[in-house]
Amino acid sequence: MAEDAILRLTLAVIIGTLLAIVYSLRVLVLMERRVARMELHIEKIAERVLKEEVRIEKALGKRKKR
Repeated sequence: MAEDAILRLTLAVIIGTLLAIVYSLRVLVLMERRVARMELHIEKIAERVLKEEVRIEKALGKRKKR
């Protein structure tokens, strides 16, 4: 009877640990997706800023030539 309880407890601990690992991996995947989206948004903003800088530099260049 005691051996059966120890076996059940051991199995419960192993299953609980496996479930915790699976849950952690799920959270990591979701966080990775969020970070990837954030990086994409940052890249888009950087592209917009670069386009604006080029436009300003062209405008200043034309002004200096006059």
